Amino acid sequence: MTHFEFEYPYAFLLLVLIFCIYKCPAVIKKIIFPHTHFFGKFTSFFNREKLLYSIIFTFLVTTLASPISYDAKLSQERNGRDLAFVLDTSGSMGESGYSEEDSDKSKFDILKSLIASFITHRYDDNVAVVVFGSFAFCSVPLTYDMKAVSFLLDFLDVGIAGENTAIGDGINTALDTLQKGHAKEKVIILVTDGYQNSGSVSVKAAVERAKKEHVKIYTIGVGKPGEYDAALLKRIAKETGGKMFGAKDAKELAAVYAELDRLEPSPIRSQNYLNKHMLFAYPLVLAVLLLLYLLYKRGAAWSS
Repeated sequence: MTHFEFEYPYAFLLLVLIFCIYKCPAVIKKIIFPHTHFFGKFTSFFNREKLLYSIIFTFLVTTLASPISYDAKLSQERNGRDLAFVLDTSGSMGESGYSEEDSDKSKFDILKSLIASFITHRYDDNVAVVVFGSFAFCSVPLTYDMKAVSFLLDFLDVGIAGENTAIGDGINTALDTLQKGHAKEKVIILVTDGYQNSGSVSVKAAVERAKKEHVKIYTIGVGKPGEYDAALLKRIAKETGGKMFGAKDAKELAAVYAELDRLEPSPIRSQNYLNKHMLFAYPLVLAVLLLLYLLYKRGAAWSS
């Protein structure tokens, strides 16, 4: 569907100056319209001349307002990836002391803050959030609306999916979610601080499915070495073409997300209007033609 808009609609405020063509004193009129003397002063043509001069000015203001047409469907097209965050919400993610600067904050609160910051740069990516504990569920379906994702992240908390760690269920639920997207490139970022000890889907089965569906998985172990299953996370990442990271504190976790931003850069931001057509030339040409007409009439009046 084609839409029509003005890029600078406030330019139409200049139309109030048309009033001066008819009512302003001559001194003021010469300041605003310094070249009106080019047009004839013959009585038979005088009223029509003012009207045409007003129309010319209107066309010029319309040119300044920059009329455009654009295709609304094309403006929604994106060229990024489908990206699913798979977050561990088991009880251990509620532990504090993970950050020296914010020692009262839990690991999960710090994780949410980093994700909210990370997605602000995902201009053309389609993002989803899956949480897992004793079971897994999709808390934020695939969306381009990063403000909505950040808003909904605030409602997630430790224990929302149970106290255990069902990594296989988390991956499998993320794969179900990613199936609803249409991007060629699909990525999972899995974050956990524990060991697989729950769930109905094994990690092996989930990874095999990810490989068949060509979904890359990056894994992040949160906490000190030994607190999470590093060997399992390495295997998940290696078999799916991703990479495994360890983050013993908040600073290292922030560095991990910075590295992910380099490994999976977001495409260039889409323009506001794709397939945009500039239409300013039409009112500009009309203004020029009318101006030439006025000059022609002036010449004809003089010659007579």
